[in-house]
Amino acid sequence: MAGGFLLEIRRGTQSALLVIREADPPSSPLDVWVAADRVEARGGGSCQAAALPAGVSLAPSSCRGLRRLPGDGLHLRMRLRRPPPSADLVFTLRESLKPQKNYVFYCQSCGDIIVKDRKFLRVLPLPSENWSALVEEWCCHPNPFARSTLHPQHGDCFLGDTFFLLNSGNESHVPESPMCCSETGHHTSQSGSNSKSKENTRVICKRCKTMLGETVSSDTIKYYVTQVIIQPSEGSFSPTPRSQFLQSMVAQCLVELSSAKTTFRFTVKGDNGKIYILIWLLNSDTLLVESLGSSSSHSVFTLFGDIFMPSSGPVGTWNAVKVLYQPCIKSRNKDLADAWENDIGVHPLKFPAETCLELLLILGLSTTSLPPSLRCMNSFQVAFLKM
Repeated sequence: MAGGFLLEIRRGTQSALLVIREADPPSSPLDVWVAADRVEARGGGSCQAAALPAGVSLAPSSCRGLRRLPGDGLHLRMRLRRPPPSADLVFTLRESLKPQKNYVFYCQSCGDIIVKDRKFLRVLPLPSENWSALVEEWCCHPNPFARSTLHPQHGDCFLGDTFFLLNSGNESHVPESPMCCSETGHHTSQSGSNSKSKENTRVICKRCKTMLGETVSSDTIKYYVTQVIIQPSEGSFSPTPRSQFLQSMVAQCLVELSSAKTTFRFTVKGDNGKIYILIWLLNSDTLLVESLGSSSSHSVFTLFGDIFMPSSGPVGTWNAVKVLYQPCIKSRNKDLADAWENDIGVHPLKFPAETCLELLLILGLSTTSLPPSLRCMNSFQVAFLKM
């Protein structure tokens, strides 16, 4: 297919949107032929065809709304004969960590070992970020937990929304891998104190200098789920492209939280307290099917260029979440960001500031890879995050 195609499938509604990209302005009429398991475009004496992945079956008789949009190509909506297999949307970290098993923690960026052969006696979820405020609302007496802190003991692993807490005492790790400064000296300048204190709590990979987390107390370290890879001790490290890993972890966080807390709006905050992105989860039942087509369209029509190359085959398939988002860097959308921050229906997600910028770049690249007519919805930009 000269310009490739994009097929956006919704499992819940059993519907699909097909966009056939035009590599060049058509010099002759183009015929589109849709079968249950393949799509063909015929024109100018040539025929370009792409077979659909197993499990995807279209209903050709349901095709409707055929139209050509300049700069996009041909748009066509249709129904599915049967829904594709359900996607496994379980949060990987929560499922992978089990008590009484040994794990190795790797830096996701360079593969350096952060924690080696660590066995957890307990793996427990943390309450929501605002749990203390809820206790005050429901208790008729002073908050009994006001002076208590939820810090893991030796052998504990506490799981938060975007991080996990480990007890740093007596852990079996490679000493030179994590470089952590936790100075607590007093400073005369308040602003200088806050800035210096924040820098002193950052946990940095000594090999690649990537931020992994931060020290919460003298015996507790917080690692962000976007910065480390956790594998059983008997396994081996398998590198994952950064874009692919970050998309997957953020997408799974969104799905997990939207299901557990019935919230679909999120603020993405950096460890510096600044809001970088506003995200509205539109749906999590999307299956994307994409064909690159000819090489002339590669730079225009690929959603995940770092992991989908021609050598991987003619058609790529991904489970994905569809999001609406607004960037908030350099005071953009400040009023909307302030309103969301004060809205109890919006859930905050905290990551390292550098990771927030990476995520914003990934969202922007996903948006620009879409056909122009699909890049915006109301005042928000549209993007996909691969699971």
